[in-house]
Amino acid sequence: MSQKFQEIINSERPVLIDFFATWCQPCKVQSSVLNTVKENIGEGARIIKVDVDQYPALAAQYGVRGVPTLAVFKNGELLWKESGVHDVNSLTELLKQYA
Repeated sequence: MSQKFQEIINSERPVLIDFFATWCQPCKVQSSVLNTVKENIGEGARIIKVDVDQYPALAAQYGVRGVPTLAVFKNGELLWKESGVHDVNSLTELLKQYA
């Protein structure tokens, strides 16, 4: 996963990573929000989900201490990272800003 993850975040397009866990209720809420964000942003950005229970080393590498944690990468650079549930409008604007 780590090699594939590096390829994904090295993209010219912004990539929003959703670090989540299947047992996490707020993560389920965030997931439905991200579906709408994807509709809003279209091809302007990618949205990738990373299960912290399946990839704990990846979560640790990026300092994920709680779920959900969202992070935006572009050209391999971490541009933004925050934990908690975020709304459709703020995430859509955030991705447009980096697109």
